[in-house]
Amino acid sequence: MNRVVHPIEQESFRRLRARLDTSHFPPLTRAVVERVVHSSADLDYADELVMDEAELAKAHVALHAGAPVVADVEMVAAGITRRATVCRLKDAQAGPGLTRSAHAVRLAYQEVGPGALWVIGCAPTALEELLTLDASPALVIGLPVGFVGAAESKAALRESGLPAVSNVSEKGGSAVAAAALNALLYYPTSSEETL
Repeated sequence: MNRVVHPIEQESFRRLRARLDTSHFPPLTRAVVERVVHSSADLDYADELVMDEAELAKAHVALHAGAPVVADVEMVAAGITRRATVCRLKDAQAGPGLTRSAHAVRLAYQEVGPGALWVIGCAPTALEELLTLDASPALVIGLPVGFVGAAESKAALRESGLPAVSNVSEKGGSAVAAAALNALLYYPTSSEETL
């Protein structure tokens, strides 16, 4: 099913592309960069996002084949369109050495198992917890925000070797994390391209 793009969104992307040349990026990387920049109005993301086109291609296939999508917080889940998500933050409890966000990741993993797409846009501790699990994710969109632990958790994600989208600063947040996932959702599959 083709997505109908609102004229305001079309104009926004026209203006974005007038200010930022994304033509050198491979297709899925370009889609993620543009959607993240569009959601944040922050052109600097084009230089600080880190991802691999081949990993995005595999994640795109998994996503469109029905792999579960897990969000760390409801704000991320609310921003993901056209797809149900798992978010267990409401059921999670903090404990000694364990934040609510980290516990929510444990609960979500118990529900979805390996092969999910994880979208973390708020809590560095959620990303840190995911890295301790044997989650075998299809993709980790690790874009938590903050001055404590955000940059460090994203560096750990990159060092983990897991397929990932991250960035190299404290910036991030629910809107950009959801935008990165939406870029993969909106990008057509090969069957849609032939319609």
